[in-house]
Amino acid sequence: MAPSTHTVTNQPPPLVGHDVFTTDRVLSEAVDRHTAPDLVGGVREELALLGRSAGSAQAQEWGFQANENPPRLRTHDRYGHRIDEVEFHPAWHRLLGKAVSAGLTDAWGRPAGHVRRAAGFLVWSQAEAGHSCPVSMTHAAVPALRADPVLAAEWEPRLTSHVYERELGAPGSKPGALFGMAMTEKQGGSDVRANTTTAVPEPGDDGAYLLTGHKWFCSAPMSDGFLVLAQAPEGPTCFLVPRVSADGSRNVFAIQRLKDKLGNRSNASAEVEFDGTRARRVGDEGRGVRTIIEMVAATRLDCAIGSAALMRQAVAQAVHHATYRRAFGGELIGKPLMRNVLADLALESEAATTLAMRLAAAYDSDTEEERAFLRLAVPAAKYWVTKRCTPVVAEALECLGGNGYVEESGLPRLLRESPLNSIWEGSGNVQALDVLRALQREPQALDAFLREVGRARGADHRLDRAIRDLLTELADLEGIEARARRVAERIALVLQGSLLVRWAPPQVADAFCASRLGGDWGTAFGTLPHTLDLASVVDRARAAG
Repeated sequence: MAPSTHTVTNQPPPLVGHDVFTTDRVLSEAVDRHTAPDLVGGVREELALLGRSAGSAQAQEWGFQANENPPRLRTHDRYGHRIDEVEFHPAWHRLLGKAVSAGLTDAWGRPAGHVRRAAGFLVWSQAEAGHSCPVSMTHAAVPALRADPVLAAEWEPRLTSHVYERELGAPGSKPGALFGMAMTEKQGGSDVRANTTTAVPEPGDDGAYLLTGHKWFCSAPMSDGFLVLAQAPEGPTCFLVPRVSADGSRNVFAIQRLKDKLGNRSNASAEVEFDGTRARRVGDEGRGVRTIIEMVAATRLDCAIGSAALMRQAVAQAVHHATYRRAFGGELIGKPLMRNVLADLALESEAATTLAMRLAAAYDSDTEEERAFLRLAVPAAKYWVTKRCTPVVAEALECLGGNGYVEESGLPRLLRESPLNSIWEGSGNVQALDVLRALQREPQALDAFLREVGRARGADHRLDRAIRDLLTELADLEGIEARARRVAERIALVLQGSLLVRWAPPQVADAFCASRLGGDWGTAFGTLPHTLDLASVVDRARAAG
């Protein structure tokens, strides 16, 4: 029986059934810009297919289901045998299977592999962010494994496979595999050199070790293998720990409990213990941190891409709502103050996406200069983009009013997820200090950065002044560690500004430079100069409904 009390009006339609890639002008333009002309047509077609899946009602339902039914730990089977397995809702496996089949773990060997993979990661993460953790770990494990050509030859084809197989099994029996990471311990956190897990060589088997100890955070515990840091006789060393040995027997991998996290609830993060756990050394003894550094850099870029995805989805929802919602005699999107808020959010989202895709393109170029550029730009981007995510998502939620505060809107899930990428793979202070290390130890990194931002010099006086101010900041080494966050922020903002001046529409570049570099901005969103062309900035952020 239909209710007779009222008729539902003035409620925006769901943002569903659209192509998440094609309707994102910033992302699609970045793909065009960074992909060779003979490849771009096929890449766009591939991403549009993924974009339609990400915007479908089915994918949105999978996202809700995976988060409403978090993973469960099963330490033993019904007979008392230790099994240490984590059960996931079927929606998790569907999301993860789609990610793998779309090539989101396959960047290192394909033409334009990093650009197409980063764009796909940004698109598909908007359907649900939690499952992107094992996707990211698997992608990033490839360069670390290449420190051992034998291990790389064995595992890389499985890690880059487009086949997802959920069950644990002997590595040789699986067409595809996923990797996790287990680095930090209770007493050390980001200070991995303080780890106490020990690795003892197995007699008569070069490269084989037995591990004893624990890991406080183990990502994706149902993965087929893990990269682990442990103390070998010569110091911290990287190891590959398989869940299942070649003969099909289970390795010792005792999952103690799953973390009860603020967000990221679809994904399992575990505490694990090793007790005679079989492992293979990756790289030289005592060189573990250096061995994993390329993996860490890749996952840090994924943190920036993941935050860009969260911001894009939040801003798209806010603009969509304001387009259809009427208040005080007209659509919200036409109200000058709301337009200012939405434009401010859109600037942050566009700057994040543009920067993330530029860094992905640097991986594809793989020249000495681009590698030097990444050494400084990745920690700066990881620091700044992930820091901006939470305030952007919170403000976007507020644009929906009370509707945004309700779980069904999806915005609360985005808000709970938003601090994650700033913490994982090294929190803010770690990133800022890594920026300083790059500046102090690798002068070619600063040279590459300055050449990059110098390509926009002369196009905007506020950008030129910001570059000069940054150089002045870097010339003063007094109290540099206490200023590390300030330095990292300025590097990121100058880089974002230079990219937008070169590639974004003039209205976007003007608004960014006026506010973020020129200082004509408040401390809250919605405080852009009113004389700017804010309507064009907002319209560019619109997603089709």
